[in-house]
Amino acid sequence: MKMRLAVIAMFAIALSACAARAPRETLPAIEGVPSAHQEARVAAIEAMPTWSMSGRVAVSNGKDGGSGRIEWKQAGERYDVALSAPVTRQSWRVTGGEGEAVLEGLQGGPRTGPDAGELVFEATRWRIPVEALADWLMGTTHRDGRLHFGADGRVDRIDESGWVVTYADWQRPEGGAVELPGRIEATQGESRVRLVVDQWGLE
Repeated sequence: MKMRLAVIAMFAIALSACAARAPRETLPAIEGVPSAHQEARVAAIEAMPTWSMSGRVAVSNGKDGGSGRIEWKQAGERYDVALSAPVTRQSWRVTGGEGEAVLEGLQGGPRTGPDAGELVFEATRWRIPVEALADWLMGTTHRDGRLHFGADGRVDRIDESGWVVTYADWQRPEGGAVELPGRIEATQGESRVRLVVDQWGLE
């Protein structure tokens, strides 16, 4: 049972990576980089609504943990995400967007709901910052977080809503206007999420 919940939690994180982003009224607080730099980066990210990613994810909560592979495609607010666990040979899929979500692969059949985060919590009992992680994956804050930049000008850390998100291994996808992270780690207390991107795809 613990292993099943851990793997489902990983799927929740995959879902988070493709949840719709909330519109920003103001740019986030930043440290070490002029605001014009961040404005240009945000504009470039918002200009690429269609993208795909394949990689690996690992989660832990201080007691249980697990890992698996994730594959997703996003076009605007519409997403299609799949996760597979090599050890158990199980797989899950979530599709939706624009106020609806469908989670498949769980015992008892598909589950639907208007809020992706609440749907995942009801199914797994894991609290995952669904919409925030979608933005963090792009190297931007969700609403009112603080960006920190390293000496190389890249995003080094984001502090938001009690979470600390760190970045490493930046890469520029083919045809991309900005670099995107290859490794991301988000922590809040004992909760830990690690994402390793094997390949980005932009259209």
